[in-house]
Amino acid sequence: MKTALITCISGQDGAYLAKLLLDKGYEVYGVIRRLSTPNISRIEHIADKITLLEGDLTDQSSLNIAMQTAQPDEVYNLAAQSFVATS
Repeated sequence: MKTALITCISGQDGAYLAKLLLDKGYEVYGVIRRLSTPNISRIEHIADKITLLEGDLTDQSSLNIAMQTAQPDEVYNLAAQSFVATS
């Protein structure tokens, strides 16, 4: 079984990719931002089939922990720093 790590798994693209990979038999890990109330509404229907890890693109140690935990065969980086006011 292949293992995938998806950053921003709770976003629209991450949710679709996670579902696709699960359907293909992958073990899926997803990185979500540290929030007091995580927004996982897009992945609620598959939440019991994936492993969520808290992480931040600006925090190298959290990304290292995610990589060590998941031991992925494939990594999909869908996350980016986003500031609504400037985008």
